[in-house]
Amino acid sequence: MTPGGAGVAQRHDQSTGGPAGLLGFGHEPGRAPGARAAVVDGPYGGNDGMYGPDDTAYGPVTAARTGDDGTGHGTPDLGAELASRTADEVLADYLHQQSADFLRSLRLHRESGSDAEGAGEAARQLRRAARRISATLYTFRPLTEEDWADQLRSELGWLSGTLAREQACAARRERLMTALQRLTGRGPERSDRGDRTGRGERAKRADRTPTAQATSSTGASSAASSASASDPDPDGALSAGAARAGALLDRQLTLARTRAHSAALQALGSSRFHAVADSVAVLASEAPLAGTTAELPADEALAPLAEQAHRRLADAVAALPLSRAGYPYNAAALAADQRQDAPWHQVRVLVRLSRYAREVIAPEADDLRLAEAGRALEWHRDAAEAAAAAAAAARTPRIAPATAYALGVLHADQRHEVEAARFAFGRVWLPRTPDRKG
Repeated sequence: MTPGGAGVAQRHDQSTGGPAGLLGFGHEPGRAPGARAAVVDGPYGGNDGMYGPDDTAYGPVTAARTGDDGTGHGTPDLGAELASRTADEVLADYLHQQSADFLRSLRLHRESGSDAEGAGEAARQLRRAARRISATLYTFRPLTEEDWADQLRSELGWLSGTLAREQACAARRERLMTALQRLTGRGPERSDRGDRTGRGERAKRADRTPTAQATSSTGASSAASSASASDPDPDGALSAGAARAGALLDRQLTLARTRAHSAALQALGSSRFHAVADSVAVLASEAPLAGTTAELPADEALAPLAEQAHRRLADAVAALPLSRAGYPYNAAALAADQRQDAPWHQVRVLVRLSRYAREVIAPEADDLRLAEAGRALEWHRDAAEAAAAAAAAARTPRIAPATAYALGVLHADQRHEVEAARFAFGRVWLPRTPDRKG
């Protein structure tokens, strides 16, 4: 039995995808087998430690590259230091470091007690380490004890996905509420403008309508209703449904967050979780690497696998409609179609795999373009899922027409965000030429 193997067995009720039982959590049509399982999504509304503190500006990479594919990306020059080490040393050191971070975050999570903010930060760090362990075992799979590594990767995918859902619901709610407020202009600036254009006076008259109707004749009331109907006010219609739309979204997403919180607590107290923690504890001291790995030079064994991860990314990007996405306001992303979003989600996962592979072989050589591309695709994912939440709320039975209208406007706004994210990704990924100035 391999180290830690007892307790990381594949569950019979777990859906799998990809090679060797990779966990296909959140299956998306058209994705490469197992890629999503290799790097489980982090929380929404932030990079979750995926990028370093200096990854804030577009700029050249910090190391020379080999194997450039024409996009300005490639594997970094490894240098003599890595060439003098074995693949076993480099891979084991990285896995030990990430496993130690996982266990440290787990201890902080347990010690946080009733501190919700501290528990949330510990959970983010735990998922951060879990993603890196899982991605490393996936990219460098031929150098590991494959059965044990596949089982651990599957279980880490389950754990990370379970812990991420609560914060995902909270971030999605915050995103939608902010967008709804922006669209309806319920801030002080819009209120002043409403008073200047006379809408504030109309609102005051609307507040006095019940009293007026009580003291007026039936004919006067009918005339007032006809006048109101002949005064179309799209902004007024949006504002009328925004409150109910916000209440509906808040109710649905709060319920989803509560369920996700309960599921996370149940997972953290389960025997399955304790088996995962035991396996990571073993990994922190003894990496499950193949026996031949100790004999291979690191530059010869690790670099080709990292380059293979980058080639998968380049191939996936080549299949994207970047030529059309490169035009602003192209309206290609306005249709809510999961099939058109799936290739972009797939590229986001492959960007992470490529980035984590670079961390293993060249931790000091960060690719800022790759970081910017990852941020654009995180933005794309967040907007697409927020739009889906608005569309799901609009399908609620027996909602008022004004509520459905507000949700439709909110959905269109988030699909415009999807389009903008695709445009931003293309600007980052494609090489800059004299004809394409930033």
